Amino acid sequence: MKKFFEEFKAFAMRGNVLDLAVGVIIGTAFSAITNSLINDIFMPFIGIIVGEASFANLTLEIGDAVIRYGAFIQAVFNFIIMAFAVFCIVKLFNAMHKKKDEAPAAPPAPPEPSKEEVLLTEIRDLLAQKK
Repeated sequence: MKKFFEEFKAFAMRGNVLDLAVGVIIGTAFSAITNSLINDIFMPFIGIIVGEASFANLTLEIGDAVIRYGAFIQAVFNFIIMAFAVFCIVKLFNAMHKKKDEAPAAPPAPPEPSKEEVLLTEIRDLLAQKK
């Protein structure tokens, strides 16, 4: 049993788990921002067009059953807006990260020595060996 808890501790303290926890916390805060964007900015404009301030209030009654198709439409709309916002943030992050990752261009390789330079180098080496 002790080994089980040691393995769990090693798992919980790895960097990936901590990164995931930070991601969930930031994702929750981001969700609140996008929900406010949708409910407080986009939906009033859509309400002018549709006549409802929110799709969530749209229902269809069949006998005693109430089908809330507006809630589904609202969830899809929220998802599209959130996905677009996440896409824009990831695109911005990748653009910034790409600039950091671009290594400066390597200096050009020195040109190959000419035939005369090679011959003179050989002569120099032969003279150095004779001494």
